[in-house]
Amino acid sequence: MNIRKHTFGMGDRFAHQGHAQLDAILKAHVLGLSIHPVWNKSNREHLLVGTQPDDLRAEAEAAVAAAGWTDDYYVDADHIGITTVDWFINASNFYTLDVADFIGKPAHPADVDSFVGDMAKYTGSLTIPGIATPIAVDESTVGSAAYKFLCAIQEAGRTYRHIVARKGADHFITEISVDETDLPQSPVELFLILAMIAREGIPAQTIAPKFTGRFNKGVDYVGSIARFEAEFDQDLCVIAHAIREFGLPASLKLSIHSGSDKFSLYPTINRLIKQHNAGLHVKTAGTTWLEEVIGLAEAGGEGLEIAKAIYAGAYPKAVDLIAPYASVVDIGIAELPTPEDVAVWSAEKFVATLRHDQSNPDYNVQFRQFIHVSFKVAAQMGTRYTDALKKFRHVIARNVTHNLLERHIKPLFG
Repeated sequence: MNIRKHTFGMGDRFAHQGHAQLDAILKAHVLGLSIHPVWNKSNREHLLVGTQPDDLRAEAEAAVAAAGWTDDYYVDADHIGITTVDWFINASNFYTLDVADFIGKPAHPADVDSFVGDMAKYTGSLTIPGIATPIAVDESTVGSAAYKFLCAIQEAGRTYRHIVARKGADHFITEISVDETDLPQSPVELFLILAMIAREGIPAQTIAPKFTGRFNKGVDYVGSIARFEAEFDQDLCVIAHAIREFGLPASLKLSIHSGSDKFSLYPTINRLIKQHNAGLHVKTAGTTWLEEVIGLAEAGGEGLEIAKAIYAGAYPKAVDLIAPYASVVDIGIAELPTPEDVAVWSAEKFVATLRHDQSNPDYNVQFRQFIHVSFKVAAQMGTRYTDALKKFRHVIARNVTHNLLERHIKPLFG
């Protein structure tokens, strides 16, 4: 299975917005933008919400059938490993192999020595087309990369072969996630990681490296755009070279995790993928959930009351709700409004505070991030919440589609 050039990952916590999400893709196609949908959901999200991988597959299939979509689409087992992958085997045709727990764990010394020996021909001065200055590489450089990443890529290989044994090699897409580490990978580190992937026999078609700056959930990028641009440009050059050098799939492309709402980066990304004629995968996990809450609040009445109830239920649990996402949010609990404050807000005030419009003086980046991590409270409401999604589906769908098409797809790919 070959992944299409431009793919767009869409998370949907409660599996009610598949039609609205696909509608954004369909409207993009009418505009001449060839974007292909990937519905993604992690093991953690399934457990928190009480769904299972088959539910995500059913949502995708229902949306595809209703829309008459006949092109490729994917269902991503997001951030899985050997201990969680079996649950996803039947439902998924895209696997994001998360090896964060193994980054920095030493591989067997003999494996490190073997890798260093295989890479000896790249030591000295490494020239990567598109990167102006040759890169100095010595045995220590290779050894350091092997120490940090070889065990993790070997674990990815173990998981990949397990999926092949269960599913067959030709029926899924493999992504490797190495973004959950302390520092961005240098060009030579990414080159060596791709060499490790090739040595493991993994036909990876997307790779998610670590980029500079903060990619917090549901909010804009925080960091140096110029530095990001330099890294992104170099990563595109490295991938193109590694495809030729190591025989990796020609469809191999970059993946940006926590890619939703990074509005300040989209012009740079758009320009560079066009300049390099490169593919791209972007994951937009929680932005649809936020549009659900916005839609409920915008509907007023019962919808607004449910949106306020989510916040009131989440506020006393703030520490516990934030903890699993501590590395990808910056929330000052003391800076959040109290539930008593929110209780008297109008629909317009609630929407303006939550909607990602940085020009609006009511927009509150703390509030938005906190709602992002509070979906567990909505899940605990059970049918009260899901019935409201059905009752107010039209206003919610309008927000979901507009957000994905106008604020994400067009700036990224238009």
